[in-house]
Amino acid sequence: MTVLPDDGLSLAAEFPDATREQWQSLVEGVLRKTGRDVTGPAAEEALATTLQDGLTTRPLYTAEDTPGDSGYPGFAPFTRGGRPEGGAVAGWDVRQRHTRPDPARTNEAVLADLENGATSLWLGVGAAGVPVSGLATALDGVLLDLAPVALDAGDEFAPATRELLKLYDERGVARDQARGTLGADPVAQLARTGRETDGATEEAAGLASLCHRDYPGLRAICVDALPYHEAGASDAQELGCSLATGVGWLRELTAAGLSVEAACGQLEFRYAATADQFLTIAKLRAARRLWGRVAEVCGAPAAGAQRQHAVTSSVMMTRRDPWVNMLRTTVAALAAGLGGADAVTVLPFDHALGLPDDFSRRIARNTSTILLEESYLGRVIDPAGGSWYVERLTDDLAHAAWAWFQEIERAGGQRAALRDGLIGERISATWRERSERLAKRREPITGVSEFPQLAQVPVERDPAPESPAGGLPVVRRDEAYEALRARSDAHLAATGARPRVFLAALGPAAAHTARATFAASLFQAGGIEPVHDPVSVDADTAAEAFTRSGAAVACLCSSDALYTEQAAPVAAALKSAGAPRVFLAGRPGEHRDTYLEAGVDEFVVAGGDAVAVLTSVLDRMGVA
Repeated sequence: MTVLPDDGLSLAAEFPDATREQWQSLVEGVLRKTGRDVTGPAAEEALATTLQDGLTTRPLYTAEDTPGDSGYPGFAPFTRGGRPEGGAVAGWDVRQRHTRPDPARTNEAVLADLENGATSLWLGVGAAGVPVSGLATALDGVLLDLAPVALDAGDEFAPATRELLKLYDERGVARDQARGTLGADPVAQLARTGRETDGATEEAAGLASLCHRDYPGLRAICVDALPYHEAGASDAQELGCSLATGVGWLRELTAAGLSVEAACGQLEFRYAATADQFLTIAKLRAARRLWGRVAEVCGAPAAGAQRQHAVTSSVMMTRRDPWVNMLRTTVAALAAGLGGADAVTVLPFDHALGLPDDFSRRIARNTSTILLEESYLGRVIDPAGGSWYVERLTDDLAHAAWAWFQEIERAGGQRAALRDGLIGERISATWRERSERLAKRREPITGVSEFPQLAQVPVERDPAPESPAGGLPVVRRDEAYEALRARSDAHLAATGARPRVFLAALGPAAAHTARATFAASLFQAGGIEPVHDPVSVDADTAAEAFTRSGAAVACLCSSDALYTEQAAPVAAALKSAGAPRVFLAGRPGEHRDTYLEAGVDEFVVAGGDAVAVLTSVLDRMGVA
């Protein structure tokens, strides 16, 4: 039996400390093999990735990159969490969303959710869901002293609140036992509709005073950042807009007679959680740090523990292959939990298609249940804390958001910046830049721009209530590809077949498979069905195979070496067979002119504008 030495397991004791310079030297050698002759810090810089908001993620982080002390969980500046406790009873509020207009069917869904893992309700009321008069039916059988209710009633927040408070009284719920958020948010309505109801701000401030005085467990105001995220805002823009809105409410509520501490206690902040897990973690941590700074400046540092409700992003949800949304929302929910959100709503995977069914709601609530009950994510407060990467990303994001917040304040505050178009213009520019990355598939969308399934049976759902319009737009990552697929669907309905492309694969499978797979995925993203039959063609067989395929265009697929031997004669054969457009998958290099002269019209490459290519192909095919 081996006896360990007294000093235990000092596994790294015999290894010298590695330096950053040594790591950079190794990177230099790798980059040199790719033809990039850079040294020292420039070698490290070559591997950095630029994000939105001017942020950069580096390939290596060390203790030198730590921005400073981020404090302790539950204490100012609250970067590491708004509460200090962890353990088996900790975690987040599993908040399920309901927007079905039928009160009776909503009630069935509400009870099923509460009996099977959900711990609170997020109810769309009025135009957003259940009629105000149907609120009692929708909440029939719900133990209102146990299940917090968050209202989302748009400009009908006042009558919805009166109806909810009446239910508390009728059902004998003590005022100090009422829990939830009344959801008053005229600023979000201004963002969504371009208008604000007269007197709404004063009415919301009055509700805040009422809650502070009589309902200590209710918060009146929701600082909702989702309208900015849903319009295409970056993370820093979303944070800056929420911060400016929150500061505006502090001014309104203190003017109405509340102290700063009481005003902070009436605010709940709502943010989007995306499948970019590290940015989501950093965003929630940065949001708490920023709000902690606001509270400190206002003279109430202990009141700066921001209450956060995280919602999985609707922008990332796809209408095609919606099952993939389960994976996206799982990563987003994980990031929201790790980031310290107090409440998390996982949108059902069919959210983009309409109202969810029982199965999709069950999967949504079980996502949080698995993360909490099987993965135990709620037992540790701020598990990402201390990561040099996360701490740096949090700090960089906080500074970028603070700069945007200051710009909004100089413009007169959130309302003024919305009305004069500053916010809309800035978010629109951000979305245009992101749309270019999506079009070029630098930001891939699985099941849509990558690995689409043309034969998949569409998922159909009951229509959801229409979203308000007139203010900031509502965008989705898949929208450009969805427009292309819709054209293909219409063509299929009218003709019985999808538009087709013939894949003219040259040589053995080992030579053409990579580019044939690339081309097939590219064209399917636009609803164009690839025909790869026979497996391989040459100048003698290409014309007959193209004619038999029923395709309107062709694409050559093979290795660079085989292109130099066969691309020109095969392209000429395809042209002679009537192919109006011949593509070549890959970069032509020095043989570009030869290929063009033989009949190749265009080259499709990784990083090219897929949306532009697919749009032009459908246009040439006459697909309306």
